[in-house]
Amino acid sequence: MNCGRGPAPATMVRCRQCSASVAAPAGARAVQCMQCCCVTRVGGAGRQLSVVRPIPNFGGGRGKKRAVLVGIKYTNTRACELRGPINDVKCMRYILTERFGFANDCVLILTDEERDPCRQPTKANIRMAMHWLVQGCSSGDSLVFQFSGAGAQVPDCDGDERDGMDEAICPVDSFQQGPILDDEINQAIVRPLVHGVKLHAIVDACHSATVLDLPYRCTFSKQYGCLRWMDERPLNGACKGTSGGQAVLISGSSNGKTQMTCSCLSPMPRLAP
Repeated sequence: MNCGRGPAPATMVRCRQCSASVAAPAGARAVQCMQCCCVTRVGGAGRQLSVVRPIPNFGGGRGKKRAVLVGIKYTNTRACELRGPINDVKCMRYILTERFGFANDCVLILTDEERDPCRQPTKANIRMAMHWLVQGCSSGDSLVFQFSGAGAQVPDCDGDERDGMDEAICPVDSFQQGPILDDEINQAIVRPLVHGVKLHAIVDACHSATVLDLPYRCTFSKQYGCLRWMDERPLNGACKGTSGGQAVLISGSSNGKTQMTCSCLSPMPRLAP
């Protein structure tokens, strides 16, 4: 009996093959990943899945223009406090809503100044926010992902990095839960982009030049005074492109280079699933 409570909320599970986040309806015993088509059991005997808490209600905004803005100062953590991230988020929200027509309820903000636990920039919340951003995207959608905080590099484990290092962003609970790797960010907000969808990502963090794992990178050559395109496709043949859409990353730092405000986070905390 429903008793007027409405449908049970979906939960998020991670694909056992590509680690992408997959929404599992209430009562489902297995789900199929839209990225790699692998079927993952939600529970039962055998390999137990890591089931994430129910998707929080981020608001009713499902417009054609959506944004996730993340700013982290790392107050009351083991890291040094950063000064600019919260202001970055406030400025970006103003630009999007006042200049580019984004509705307020379609702009999701995660900062460590938010009182709502669902809007704290934890690893779990950032993962679910990325899923919210691209869920059900269709032609004509304009999506924005902003991260202002700390970044890091960790040794690559799957052979898809030319320099042997994965880039990562650091949630507020990085020292407990670990960073979010570029592989996961790519699976979460790049691979799902279908034809006609545009994503603009602005990442102001250390080592952020390839933090979306896009197949090509454009840099300005001071030596020749022109733009230079670089092939960043993985040597192991892994697919890192979109599903027909467009993704653009504007980064605040080259790989291997740290900003003064980020150096206090080294060495990087342990990885966690």
